[in-house]
Amino acid sequence: MKKILISGLLATGLVTGIYAGGDIDPVETNDVEMTELSPFYVVAKGMMIFGDTVNHGEAVLDGDQDYGFGIDIGYHIGNGFSIEYDFSYSTNTVTEKKEGEEPVNVNAKYYTSALDIVYTYELTEELGVFGKVGYEYEWEKISALDIDSTDHDFVFGAGFEVEMDEHFKFVTEYEHSLIDGPRGDGLFAGVMYTF
Repeated sequence: MKKILISGLLATGLVTGIYAGGDIDPVETNDVEMTELSPFYVVAKGMMIFGDTVNHGEAVLDGDQDYGFGIDIGYHIGNGFSIEYDFSYSTNTVTEKKEGEEPVNVNAKYYTSALDIVYTYELTEELGVFGKVGYEYEWEKISALDIDSTDHDFVFGAGFEVEMDEHFKFVTEYEHSLIDGPRGDGLFAGVMYTF
């Protein structure tokens, strides 16, 4: 019975279209396709950490400059504001210095995770500058020194973004964390994709 009913409706639509008469005018469209962008975006980025010198018990830990990568997942709230979740991974060589002993070089790994509020000011249609503030957790692992610790504190960032097309932007950012460790500040460069 369902097949007969569906077949009848299709046949009626076909016959009505044939015998309705008259020409059907095509809808005129512009060559420019207007799309609505999603408020969600993602940033894939490479990073350089600058390293820092910190006291750790009887030793001084001196981190050097090295590299890593990161990803941001964001949501545009409106009026220039966004919320971001950031993750990064980096490594460097840390020199442990103790009084009366030879310095020891060891490898360190850092995982960071932060929740940020970002404000972007559009200077032109293609160029924007932004600032961010957030709260960051850092996992520091230096196996040779039996350091496997976590810390957390505020993080601040500033940078700019350059629009390449409707969906893609080039982004650079300088980031300063209040966490005291041999990782130090970071400089990021990457690409933002808005869905």
